Amino acid sequence: MAKGAKGPKGKKITLAVAKNCIKITFDGKKRLDLSKMGITTFPKCILRLTDVDELDLSRNLIKKIPDAISKFQNLRWLDLHSNYIDKLPETIGQMTSLLYLNVSNNRLTTNGLPVELNQLKNIRTVNLGLNHLDSVPTTLGALKELHEVGLHDNLLSNIPNSISKLPKLKKLNTKRNPFPKAESSDMFMDSIRRLDNLHLVEEKDLCGTCLKKCQQARDKLNKIKSMATTIPRKAIFSTLVSPNSMAKESQEDWRMRSTSP
Repeated sequence: MAKGAKGPKGKKITLAVAKNCIKITFDGKKRLDLSKMGITTFPKCILRLTDVDELDLSRNLIKKIPDAISKFQNLRWLDLHSNYIDKLPETIGQMTSLLYLNVSNNRLTTNGLPVELNQLKNIRTVNLGLNHLDSVPTTLGALKELHEVGLHDNLLSNIPNSISKLPKLKKLNTKRNPFPKAESSDMFMDSIRRLDNLHLVEEKDLCGTCLKKCQQARDKLNKIKSMATTIPRKAIFSTLVSPNSMAKESQEDWRMRSTSP
């Protein structure tokens, strides 16, 4: 941007405009919907509407969320996706009524996620996808009520065990991250997780039946590993006898050449 040039001005949100954007959800909750309004700065006027249950500021141009967001003490649903946010305020940990938090498609880094997130003891869904996270804060493992976690489209190379072991977790989206051995199957990953419950013993300490079971389990795991790490070879069609998709326009000519001596 040239020197002296200003960024997008954005739409001015007044208290009257904000009040007109309050809707009642199907379950009778008050939702303040300010999505897709070209907002560049968090509108301070909405801090006078902290009795709402849901706040939607998604698909705007907001770069910073102020500490004062914690004044929404009754908020159960906060949607900030598709903005330009690179850091969440520490005070977000004070919003203990939150059940749903969506900050996907922003510019968040791992350092932009405060440890205070572990205070959101009631939260059920957290979406951190489409950001710039290179690691996951282990503090998320303290959120025992989590049902869904979105970590897709980041820069992650591993997922902390504390996340995968959350007691109520039903959905963990980690697609399109640069994990090592990305070709590994879900079955292989499940088998690796089960290793946490194994203990090393010597063969001489096992009875014949137990030893046989252990050997069978080991053989099965080795087979899964080899299946997961094997790179499939590209097939070579040296004796192709039917035209491929690139030859459909000249099939007669293709047949003549393929059958000629």
